[in-house]
Amino acid sequence: MPAEWEPHAATWIAWPHNPEDWPGKFRPIPWVYAEIVRHLSFLEDVHILVNNVAAERAATSVLKRGGANLARTHFHQWPTDRVWLRDSGPIFVRKPDGLLAVTNWKFNAWAKYSNWKRDDQVPHHVAKHYALQEIKPETEDANGKPHRLVLEGGSIDINGEGVLITTEECLLSEIQQRNPGLGDEAATRNALEQAFQEYLGIEKTIWLHRGCAGDDTHGHVDDITRFVAPNTILTCVEPNTADENHIPLAENLDRLRAARNLKKKPFDIRELPMPSPVIFEGQRLPASYANFYIANGLVLVPTFNDANDRHALNIIADCFPGRKVVGIHAVDLVWGLGTLHCLSQQEPA
Repeated sequence: MPAEWEPHAATWIAWPHNPEDWPGKFRPIPWVYAEIVRHLSFLEDVHILVNNVAAERAATSVLKRGGANLARTHFHQWPTDRVWLRDSGPIFVRKPDGLLAVTNWKFNAWAKYSNWKRDDQVPHHVAKHYALQEIKPETEDANGKPHRLVLEGGSIDINGEGVLITTEECLLSEIQQRNPGLGDEAATRNALEQAFQEYLGIEKTIWLHRGCAGDDTHGHVDDITRFVAPNTILTCVEPNTADENHIPLAENLDRLRAARNLKKKPFDIRELPMPSPVIFEGQRLPASYANFYIANGLVLVPTFNDANDRHALNIIADCFPGRKVVGIHAVDLVWGLGTLHCLSQQEPA
């Protein structure tokens, strides 16, 4: 699996259509998407999934008014349940011959929601669109029977050179359990590590403990810890000891400092602040600067009208000296329980 900072052919997103994903706050969301597409569409193609012709017309109107480069936007009328393509979309891999293939992991809406069958079809649509090989990762369950593996793109982060980071909370917990039936925790861990090796080219998996407060996915790593170079890891910290993120993020930091790369050397670990808690209707939301998206010549970073916004943007800019770093206002967007990385999926060049 190529790293996110490697050259892209395109970014894939799905146009927001379900007001229930942002209850009482849906109206600004298409305009946030228009701003995202405006930045991306001047640097790479953007493929946009819409539910029907009417949705395509409406999205085109918003994008045109928002100043997007319509020459590089491409619509596909493939209905979706939700818009979080990081998790339901294709994970592209490069085969030994250099050609791309699509890994189509099973998607079951984070083992939490009942409506996921349209989202689960997205990788197949993309593979068919490009006539690419479609790979459906599987393993054997505890009884030796074939088991199609569930995996969301937001639950892993990779360095493009054989190392992957994930969390035990997401992939090994019995809460929102992705792959029941593989055996105990040790057996599940082993099966997933073997699958990462076989299907993503991973030689080493680093297991963090827990994700951030308010995370609907139960522990996605892309809200807390990201590779920004093959040996450089950016990870969130919360110095406020009264905050519920303090202990989990500190424990993750300790694990990262103890981790070693494939040459048995330490990683370059850099710390990223968290914004102050974002609360709406009494619910804490998974607001995090780590949910940034790396595009061609650009990094889009969620911002939250917070004193740490500028600090976080500067830290991320230091990690990507060759790219423009742009903040995207995400206070409304995060009410949908995800932001920029969650809604996007890169297509490698």
